[in-house]
Amino acid sequence: MPSQHQWVAFLVAALLFIQLPGPSLLFTIGRALTVGRRDALLSALGNGIGVLAQVLLVAVGLGAVVAASATAYTVVKVAGAGYVVWLGVQAVRHRADARRALEPSADGPAGASAVPVRASALRSLRIGVVVGATNPKTLVFFVAFLPQFTGAGPAGPQVALLGLAFCVLAAASDSVWVLVASQTRTWFARRPERLDGLGAAGGALMIGLGTSMLVAER
Repeated sequence: MPSQHQWVAFLVAALLFIQLPGPSLLFTIGRALTVGRRDALLSALGNGIGVLAQVLLVAVGLGAVVAASATAYTVVKVAGAGYVVWLGVQAVRHRADARRALEPSADGPAGASAVPVRASALRSLRIGVVVGATNPKTLVFFVAFLPQFTGAGPAGPQVALLGLAFCVLAAASDSVWVLVASQTRTWFARRPERLDGLGAAGGALMIGLGTSMLVAER
């Protein structure tokens, strides 16, 4: 098992890495700006679950295969990047939905019968899982990063334990970012027409993220 010194070094390194503006953080902020707090928090949780699936692959050795195979890496990269771009396009296309939900309806005042349409909790969770599980750069990072903090004994269980700790830290950090970004969304909601630009900005953020994932070198 990792020693106390290895745990401290791992936690410091993990916290620093998590705060870098990478795919998970940008995806989380984009979701918070486009779908709201609840669905963004569920997507952040799903993203952590997807990343945990990568950790388990690394723990059993399959992550190294993807890291070493150009074809496997490309397939995973294109699938993940394409999905994020699609989410961004959908957010831009439906950028006026939140504003319309706050406009007065024929049956009453603003918001009385125009409740924003939420995705199901399962769908929001699933979106996060797909994005987290299809980010090949995270997979390669785990292959290179986690084994450095293992101690005496079988490496697989230690990698799984370290990866679990990493995912918990990442989900907690992403949730904080969701809450911060959601406050920005709430401020925009005071003047509903602002939400059009906010939804478009969040969608553009995810389109840019997906594009950068697609063209990034290994």
